[in-house]
Amino acid sequence: MERLRPYERNSRRHSAEQIEQIAASIRQWGWTMPILAADDGMVLAGHGRLAAGKLLGFTEVPVIVARGWTDQQKRA
Repeated sequence: MERLRPYERNSRRHSAEQIEQIAASIRQWGWTMPILAADDGMVLAGHGRLAAGKLLGFTEVPVIVARGWTDQQKRA
């Protein structure tokens, strides 16, 4: 998880309540959707899941790496 970093222009912000709800879902159901990240560790999708994983004390989370994606594809 230490390699992952949020996309600085992510327009979606999660409240503490939303992050707790995501964490509760992960506790109950496990990881149903991995985080999507670029080669360099920038999170493309899953900022809330990353925050929930940190809240739960995880040191590792499931990640799909978008290898070879263009900048335009990363922003889509």
